[in-house]
Amino acid sequence: MAVKTWNPHPLYTIIVELLQRKGATTDMELFDMVKEIKGDIGFNAVNSELMRLEIKGVIHVSALARGKRRVELLKTKKEGT
Repeated sequence: MAVKTWNPHPLYTIIVELLQRKGATTDMELFDMVKEIKGDIGFNAVNSELMRLEIKGVIHVSALARGKRRVELLKTKKEGT
């Protein structure tokens, strides 16, 4: 039986850090970058985390074209001061 260890970098932290470095991107590009870091992760897990981050007001997701979405990091209070 394989033992899973705790991951020191949660998915939401990885997503926010990638958006800080790269800026606005498409959901598929973001998924590919997350997959390079996390390894075995599904699109549904990333999509669920994007939804949580959007509800919290951390990111904004908008439709680009059929099946494509633009993901951008919203300004935080620390950046504005």
